[in-house]
Amino acid sequence: MNEIDGRRVRGDASRRIVLTSAADLASVEGLDGLSIGRLATAANVSKSGVATLFGTKERLQLATVEAAAQRFREAVMLPARVEPRGIRRIALLLDLWIAYSRDRVFPGGCFFAAAAADLDAKPGPVHDAVARAFESWGEYVSVSLGYAIENGELAAGTDPAQLSFEVTALLDGANTRSVLAGSREPYVRARRALVARLLAAGADPEAVRQLSEGDDLA
Repeated sequence: MNEIDGRRVRGDASRRIVLTSAADLASVEGLDGLSIGRLATAANVSKSGVATLFGTKERLQLATVEAAAQRFREAVMLPARVEPRGIRRIALLLDLWIAYSRDRVFPGGCFFAAAAADLDAKPGPVHDAVARAFESWGEYVSVSLGYAIENGELAAGTDPAQLSFEVTALLDGANTRSVLAGSREPYVRARRALVARLLAAGADPEAVRQLSEGDDLA
């Protein structure tokens, strides 16, 4: 490895470490308050080092959103693919989302819920990046539900976009209430509501058993 390649590897490693701290910090304090100086203090690195990696506050925030999205994919979306497309994958996907929030993959609960609350009325590139992440997740759930409908695992008349809206709203509500109250009980209630909604849409109880048997109060 030559000197230039070595510097690039070290720079990439430093960038990952700093972005991990940035996403954790923003999940608690908000993206809008994330600055080069604040992050340098939290990550115990020099302000000049953070500035070299990102240049501006906006670039830092945008990189943080992408790093958070990747952590979300690794915690929720990719593990769900062990199940084939259809209702069992959906049940696992929702179960994994609850675990992602409940086990505080980000210290402040769902990173994107915190970011949305912080930026919902503040237009700009960072707001747009958070909005795209929300839209992408909702579309992913909707497409997954569509496969279940095509497979005959949910009733033919089910509207996947509407059902996606309902189940993601339940997840977001559970996250918000849990973070606010410091309680895991909202996840128990969310599971009951999610299972009931999927059953009402025609799901086989056995196919959603994993979602109904969470250990949220353990």
